[in-house]
Amino acid sequence: MTNFERSAKGGRFFECLLFDLDGTLVDSRADLALAVNLMLAELGERTLSERQVLGFVGEGARLLVERSLCGASRGEPTGTEIDRALGIFLRHYGEHLLDRTTLYPEVRETLAELADAPMAIITNKPVDFAVTMLERLGLRHLFSVVLGGDSMPERKPSPMMLLEAARICGVDPGRSLMIGDSRIDIAAGHNAGMTTCGFTGGFRGRDELCEAGADLLFDRFSELVQLVRRG
Repeated sequence: MTNFERSAKGGRFFECLLFDLDGTLVDSRADLALAVNLMLAELGERTLSERQVLGFVGEGARLLVERSLCGASRGEPTGTEIDRALGIFLRHYGEHLLDRTTLYPEVRETLAELADAPMAIITNKPVDFAVTMLERLGLRHLFSVVLGGDSMPERKPSPMMLLEAARICGVDPGRSLMIGDSRIDIAAGHNAGMTTCGFTGGFRGRDELCEAGADLLFDRFSELVQLVRRG
């Protein structure tokens, strides 16, 4: 029996909501691809399609850069090369963070409706970028906690950030819901002993979420309210 099934059977709803950011609350594909390709161009490498870049997203900026370098040059970059490229990528991404990044439909209204429960952002994106993005989109005030890939020693799929967010919110992990769009989010939620919920309209799609064993799925954000309140 899943945590959600136990919660529903007991007539309870989730008391803490943890959200991934990219591919879950925001569609940031275009700006991520732009920053990667500006980095590659500056390094004299060939650029990549948005689809290729998207396949590298989800496990932190350094891995995104390393995978992009491999995809562009078909070789294995050294640690020094990755470090240099990472600095270039972060500079370009900081300059283009919200050029075309937008909230997914119904996100703003849904978060406002769920704001009576403590909410957290758990992203592998650098935390400064995450905070800036939330502030500029007018959402920062809704989240009790924002943790990024450089906030703690371990990133998702490690449960470390999720457990810390639940602790700060004063909620047992078993009463928390991890909401994301990828296998990384689902694995992190399971590793933390949380119920997991997959957004099928994000970067990865339904098949990856099903294969990862998401406890719940939703196609539109308006559906999330019922899933959270159910019990």
